[in-house]
Amino acid sequence: MKLYAAVLFTLAFLLGSAIAQDVTEIISRDLYETMLKHRNRFYSYDAFVAAARSFDGFGTTGDLITRKRELAAFFGQTSHETTGGWDNAPDGRYAWGYYFIEEQDNPPAYCDPGWPCASGKKYYGRGPIQLSHNYNYKQAGDNGAIRRDLINNPELVATDATISFKTAIWFWMTPQGNKPSSHNVILGRWTPSAADRAAGRVPGYGAITNIINGGIACGRGPHPSSGDRIGFYKRYCDLLGINYGGNLNCRDQKPF
Repeated sequence: MKLYAAVLFTLAFLLGSAIAQDVTEIISRDLYETMLKHRNRFYSYDAFVAAARSFDGFGTTGDLITRKRELAAFFGQTSHETTGGWDNAPDGRYAWGYYFIEEQDNPPAYCDPGWPCASGKKYYGRGPIQLSHNYNYKQAGDNGAIRRDLINNPELVATDATISFKTAIWFWMTPQGNKPSSHNVILGRWTPSAADRAAGRVPGYGAITNIINGGIACGRGPHPSSGDRIGFYKRYCDLLGINYGGNLNCRDQKPF
C-alpha cells in the first residue's frame, strides 16, 4: 500500500511539473485577451499555444520569474512590430499590439541575392515578428517545427496563424548571424565578447531590440522604436507581476 501511494505521489508530482512548464500556466486565455485588447483576431490564443509548444524551452526554461520575463519580452518586441497604437489611444498605446498582420505602406520584395526567390512573390514583414527577407523565409520554413515551403508560399505567414506564430518563435529561439538568440539573452545565457562590451552591448532587454532591429533603434540616443518596445514590455511585466530587470534600452549600443 505504501509503495502504491508513493507511485501515485511521484506521478502527481511529475504531472504537476509538466503542467507548470507549459506556457498556458503563465499566459491564460483571459490574460492573453487582456494583454492584446485590440489585436487582430487572426492572432488566436490557440495558435500561440500550439506554436509555443512546438519549440522546446520557449517560455518553459528556468524558474517562474524567468519564464514570465521571457514571455513578457517576446510579446513586448512582437507587439511593437505589429502595433496599431498611438498617443491617447483607447486603453493606451500599449494595448494595441498584434493589430497588423502584414507590413504596411507598399513594402519592397526583400529578395536578397544568394537566396532563392519565387517569381511574383514578396518577402516583406508578416506575422508577430514581421518576418522579412527571403533568407529568413527560407530558414524558417526549413525549421523542423515548421517544415513548409515559405519561399513559394510566403503568404502562409499571414494566413495560417500557427505558422505565423511559429516563424516569430523560430526567430526568437535562433541565433541570427553574429547575434545571439533573443531566447538566450533573456535567460541570461549570453556572455558578451570583448567587442560586444566595447560596443556597449550588454545583457538585457535592450540587447534583444538590438538583435531584432538594431540598425534603426540602437546607438542613436533615445529613439521612438526602442521606447515603444520598452513600453510594451513594461506593461506585460506589470500584468505578470515581475520587475523589469536592467539594461532595457539600446540607445548607447552600437548595432550588431
